[in-house]
Amino acid sequence: MTRLLISCCLILLSTMATVAQQTTTAQVLGPWHGTLEAPGTRVTVIFRLSSSESGQFAATMDVPMQGVKGMPIPEAEIKQDSLYLRIPAGGIAFAGKLTGPESISGSWKQAGMDFPLALSKGEAPVARRPQMPVKPYPYLEQEVTVENKTAGITLAGTLSIPEGKGKHPAVILFTGSGKQDRDMSLMGHKPFLVLADHLTRQGFAVLRLDDRGAGKSGGNHAVATTQDFVSDAQAAYTFLKTHQQVNPKKIGLLGISEGALIASSVAAANKDAAFVVLMAGPAVPGVDLLVSQNEALLKSQLPEESLQKYLKLRRAQFEVAASTTEVFEASRKVRELEKDARASLTEEDKQLAQLLVPQAENAVVAQIMTPWMRHFLAYDPAPALQQLKMPVLALNGSKDLQVPAAVNLAATEKALHSAGNKRYTIKELPGLNHIFQTADTGQVHEYATIEETLAPVALETISTWMKGVVK
Repeated sequence: MTRLLISCCLILLSTMATVAQQTTTAQVLGPWHGTLEAPGTRVTVIFRLSSSESGQFAATMDVPMQGVKGMPIPEAEIKQDSLYLRIPAGGIAFAGKLTGPESISGSWKQAGMDFPLALSKGEAPVARRPQMPVKPYPYLEQEVTVENKTAGITLAGTLSIPEGKGKHPAVILFTGSGKQDRDMSLMGHKPFLVLADHLTRQGFAVLRLDDRGAGKSGGNHAVATTQDFVSDAQAAYTFLKTHQQVNPKKIGLLGISEGALIASSVAAANKDAAFVVLMAGPAVPGVDLLVSQNEALLKSQLPEESLQKYLKLRRAQFEVAASTTEVFEASRKVRELEKDARASLTEEDKQLAQLLVPQAENAVVAQIMTPWMRHFLAYDPAPALQQLKMPVLALNGSKDLQVPAAVNLAATEKALHSAGNKRYTIKELPGLNHIFQTADTGQVHEYATIEETLAPVALETISTWMKGVVK
């Protein structure tokens, strides 16, 4: 009888546990969002939790700031009142506990580092983007394709054309680094859509393309370098010169960040380009640029002595990646430098130690050793800039932490002046960040929180200068 009573109790407890588990699973289904704060960055993460008809629990992840949407999470599990999500390939794990009907308290682990991440149920608040153009537009839009016969790929994009007969002056827009679509969609912003809209209303035909491997364009972005993107840009320039509604003698090139490198390279090879606009254009060698970028981004977070140790390490690793031809040997040297730096840390380097944890070593090596990064680190923009004889407008924001204004504008002017170019304009725009928003600090995590997509002063500076050049 006692055994029977115990058995009944076990059955009852088992049933209650099953019901509780089902209740918890039902309670967590749907979207959850939270803000992840790490050194130098703040990003919104959205988990979407679902259950199939068979009861299989599943999850995906969005990181709008990084263009991640619907990324499958291979390992998703509910245990009592706790949620466990893991992406083994990225070394990412989230563990959280349900603390209320609409709240989960947890932590995000990645590359050996642990960051608190509190989740709230529901979609993340949608940021206002008041500059986003609204149809119908007072101009024409054409979906176009551009053949890069050299690379054997087809690029897709949009050509916006002012109303009115005749051939119009034109400009081609080149995006910054990373896999970008034609609008340069970034953290809820579409800078190139806003810029194209503004310039088309000012009388310019504007061509913007999805990067190779992005949007509707063919090709493999993962193995491409800046030189490959120059090849794509050359195909775009050739395409536009034969368009019936474009004046072939008044085609200019505009690029932002890496796109500025692309614009100057294409212009150097095409002396008939009408003008060049360089927005936050790097003008110093890649190693120097990334060291100065690291310094600008981290100087408010690390003590001076620790910061200098970090910059010394990164410079040494960047120089190895840029100069060592054999990939395996370069990777070995980069890894060895990381280990030596970690071994030399002192008690005063506690904050620096968080950036040099052993678990992050593989990620550091992988990032530095990509084909794009190695090419970028070895690239010197000066020779291309020294070949530009056409009108050039170079702009930087004073709060640009990715391509610091002072050193890069000075280097741009030096290169143009040494080439005898007397038709250039150099401007530093006060208070603007790397993507030309009015900013507080210039830190990357601000980009998403700022409602403004492109500062009006940047738009007006560009369009007024361009109209003066082609009149």
